Amino acid sequence: MSASFEKYQKRRLISSYFSVVISISLVLFLLGLLGLLVLNTKKVADHFKEKIALTVFLKDTAKQVEIDQLQQSLALAEYTKSATFVSKEQAAEEHSATIGENFMEFLGYNPLQNSIDVYLLADFVSPSKLEEIQTEIMTKDFVDEVTYDKPLIVLLNDNIKKISFWVLVVSAIFLFIAVLLINSSIRLSVYAKRFTIKTMQMVGATKGFIRRPFILKSMKLGIIGSLVAIAGIAGVLFYLDKYFPEMQFMQDKLLIGGLFLFVFLMGLIISWLSTHFATQRFLNLRTDELYY
Repeated sequence: MSASFEKYQKRRLISSYFSVVISISLVLFLLGLLGLLVLNTKKVADHFKEKIALTVFLKDTAKQVEIDQLQQSLALAEYTKSATFVSKEQAAEEHSATIGENFMEFLGYNPLQNSIDVYLLADFVSPSKLEEIQTEIMTKDFVDEVTYDKPLIVLLNDNIKKISFWVLVVSAIFLFIAVLLINSSIRLSVYAKRFTIKTMQMVGATKGFIRRPFILKSMKLGIIGSLVAIAGIAGVLFYLDKYFPEMQFMQDKLLIGGLFLFVFLMGLIISWLSTHFATQRFLNLRTDELYY
């Protein structure tokens, strides 16, 4: 009978520890994913910014040597990611493929112009900087026009600011919720041993002596939960890097290491604080209050 009861208590204890580990790992995994989103918000925004082209249309009188020099100077400019020359014939082919018919047969000539598509670095994709670049390029006599989608750039910059703000707000709220959930799981684990805590106190054990094994056990569970969460986040990162290689999610090793360290420390610190305050609460209760 006694052995059967001990086995039941042991299974119950293991189940309690398992629940705490699962709770910690799930919460930290979600927190880590949100941290991943926060850290990569700028990278994703920059990726979209660098897809916007500034198009330099050239006059038909422009000489090939002038075109080559302009393309080379644009390619070497501090604001340029890449510069590609698009001939009027190539532009006509692309336009015909888009509309599904050869418009030159109808017009009898090619009305398009030679152009250079300039893709800028993200830091230079703003209305003010693009206007400066446009003015600078237009000083060339053989340049007919410089165009870019100004409304799209204004909208993109405004939306990025809004999204970044709300991502930070949601992250702060979720961090608070994560602390509460992990705290609740550990409090329930300590609650199951409240009578043991009070018994040890009644036989003369100090509060520090009573708290120590509970804190060490919770910190071990926090470490296990953190490692499980980190493994899950690493799996998500590997998947994202495999299917979206252009985003280079795995490139910044220091940033990823910082995120993993943050998740690990959160699991450790929250477990320690939650156990400390939970045991303190039961240590301060009277014996008759333990039943409520």
